[in-house]
Amino acid sequence: MTVPSSRLSILWSYARPHRGTLVLGLLLALLGSAMGLATPMVTKWVLDALGGSASLKGPVLALLGLVVVGVSVSYWQWTLLGTLGERVVLEARESMVRRFLRATVPALAPRPPGELVTRVTSDTVLLREAATGALIGLINGSVMLVGTLVLMGVLDLVLLGTTVAAVVLVGVLFGVLMPGLARAQRLAQEHIGRLGGTLEGTLRAVRTVKASRAEERMADLIVADARSSAEFGVRAVRREALAWTISWSGLQLAIIAILGLGAWRVGADLLEVSSLIAFLLYAFGLMEPITELSQNLTALQSGIAAAERIRELGGLETERAADRPAAAAGPAGDGPVLELRNVTAAHGPDVEPAVRGIDLAVPRRGHIAIVGPSGAGKTTLFSLILRFLEPRDGELLLDGRPYGAHSHGEIRARLAYVEQDTPIVPGTVRDNLLFACPAAPEERLRRVLDELRLAGRIESLDQGLDTPLSSTVLSGGERQRVALARALIHQPDVLLLDEATAQLDGLTEAAVQECVRTRARTGAVITIAHRLSTVLDADAIVVLGAGRIRARGTHEELLETDALYRELVEALRIAARPAQPVTGR
Repeated sequence: MTVPSSRLSILWSYARPHRGTLVLGLLLALLGSAMGLATPMVTKWVLDALGGSASLKGPVLALLGLVVVGVSVSYWQWTLLGTLGERVVLEARESMVRRFLRATVPALAPRPPGELVTRVTSDTVLLREAATGALIGLINGSVMLVGTLVLMGVLDLVLLGTTVAAVVLVGVLFGVLMPGLARAQRLAQEHIGRLGGTLEGTLRAVRTVKASRAEERMADLIVADARSSAEFGVRAVRREALAWTISWSGLQLAIIAILGLGAWRVGADLLEVSSLIAFLLYAFGLMEPITELSQNLTALQSGIAAAERIRELGGLETERAADRPAAAAGPAGDGPVLELRNVTAAHGPDVEPAVRGIDLAVPRRGHIAIVGPSGAGKTTLFSLILRFLEPRDGELLLDGRPYGAHSHGEIRARLAYVEQDTPIVPGTVRDNLLFACPAAPEERLRRVLDELRLAGRIESLDQGLDTPLSSTVLSGGERQRVALARALIHQPDVLLLDEATAQLDGLTEAAVQECVRTRARTGAVITIAHRLSTVLDADAIVVLGAGRIRARGTHEELLETDALYRELVEALRIAARPAQPVTGR
């Protein structure tokens, strides 16, 4: 069976940087095959020497030399290709990991994390076998098969005809069976990827799963992919077993035919006994190149499928570099540090805009609160500011210069973001606190922990700041304060908070609010508020509705002028102020 050149070129792209090592590995493989091909001829030499009463010293030394050289070459080749395979896997994994982390958030968001993990862990192993051993094995097996048949022809052409007929029949049957085998292996691996994605999401939401009594439902869903993978795996095994049974049986029948026909030719003085024995040795050895070809063809099919899945991820859109040379940090003047001018944005090319015509200037100091019902565009606004999302129309400016004049890293170096879900990053408590600013001095870290009432809690941990952090080490509110501490340690120009007090008790919330007020005196703070109690003291409140800014002002002004804001306040039962009760118009 032939492999389309376009598919093979994808696999070759991973092996091409190491073609020098591949050539050396191929030469070693061919040298090892030459040693194997020479052995039956040297055996014939030994038999002829016995029949002619000649010295056995020469042929025996030749046999010994073939064994020593063959073993040495085999060890060298095995080590060389094994090392090369690990390098190919490392490069593929590094390339994917870096691609994932450089990709845009909209490109990554639709893909289950578990499926991406499967590409890095499982598919690269299949790639290793195909990009190194399979390519060399196919060439070496082909050369060894041709070499064996040629030397058989030198010994006896009649017996060669019988052998060739068996080899052709086996080859045709393999060609019929291989496409189904490759398809079954590809589908089995695809279901493994789906299983990984579903399992990862289920484990991440295990509390919700248990609270919803959905353990069996989710187990059935995950096991369904496992069963599908197993089903296609069994199909592949059956086809592979059938292929091997046919090839083995065909060669055994060929050897029986060779033995019978060869004995007749020896009896008729048409063939020497030593030549028949050498021919039979080649016939028995013929299974080796056929085995090598079939195994490597199977590995090649699996590797090509894996390479295609890996290459597919190469199409993930990555964050672009700056359009123009970046400017230095803007002057500390009275102009806005951040500005959105008539910005419209959507989460896909064929999707309705999530925000439209947004005009917003963020002063260098002060607290702006963004409020609105679910789906109003609050998170999209933060995605635009953090440059997770590019605007469809309009522009964003940092220090009066368009975002395009800055790289993504330069923009984010001026910002700090506290997510509502407050995910933790792998590492210790210290690693999490210093994640955005690894070079922050110890004094700043300690001061922020004191301000957020975290110092005592962290000191109570077995290893203090060096305690490995997980979801069970700290409570949800404590993890939320760790995320806020990380942002404050960074000392950004603009602090972005997505309801940073949602999981805090009253006393701790008051301490956090004081930190926010202190920060707003020296820098800009923008808060997405799901609880309006967190923004009563904001310098300005922006009300979003249906993707547009419908109103802006202070709490008292909006209570008087905006019906949606009043509805939000009333729905959450938040008193405006003692002297300013919530009333409708």
